[in-house]
Amino acid sequence: MLFDFSMLGPTERYKLLVSTVTPRPIAWIVSQDSEGRLNAAPFSFFNAFSGDPPVVGIGMAARKLGQAKDSRANIEQTGQFVVNLVPQQLANAMNITAIEFEPGVNELHEAGLTTLASLHVKPPRIAESPVSMECELMQVVDLGPRNGLVLGRVLAMHVRDDAVLNAEKQSIDTPNLKLIGRMHGAGWYARTSDLFEVPRIPVDKWEPRR
Repeated sequence: MLFDFSMLGPTERYKLLVSTVTPRPIAWIVSQDSEGRLNAAPFSFFNAFSGDPPVVGIGMAARKLGQAKDSRANIEQTGQFVVNLVPQQLANAMNITAIEFEPGVNELHEAGLTTLASLHVKPPRIAESPVSMECELMQVVDLGPRNGLVLGRVLAMHVRDDAVLNAEKQSIDTPNLKLIGRMHGAGWYARTSDLFEVPRIPVDKWEPRR
């Protein structure tokens, strides 16, 4: 079945993308405005895009035309934010922070979450999250009247102690993080506990097979 995006509206194109580009990691972003008021919200148009420099990107839609969501407005004001990752046990808390509260409402308080101070940036990290990345704004790329791509440089990463296998070698026990990913439609998520391995094939091992 062909879906010609030139013949579809924004809602139809969005539905096709979120139904097929799965699972998507979730950036649970903590930011604060210029007056120090905190905001927390999850975004699933998110991934890491570079290791040198270390860059993460988050797609952020507007609350409505001409009005940026609090997270983007705060990041553009202060140039700082923290990306926390979401384990299965915090799914309900994450979902609470996705409620469209009025500006100024502290979603962390509403969800019963606590915070810890960051090292390089003013916004705190979520204490209950197993991974937190302190970020500074590199660039905001406007993708259209309602959407933008926020690119952040990772300044520091905090990983829960029991998920670190070897700190000197940066070896992380990824399955132990029990992270979740966003799936299709409203309210559907995937666990990352169902794993299988496909070893990479070196070219010198492939050539004799030909």
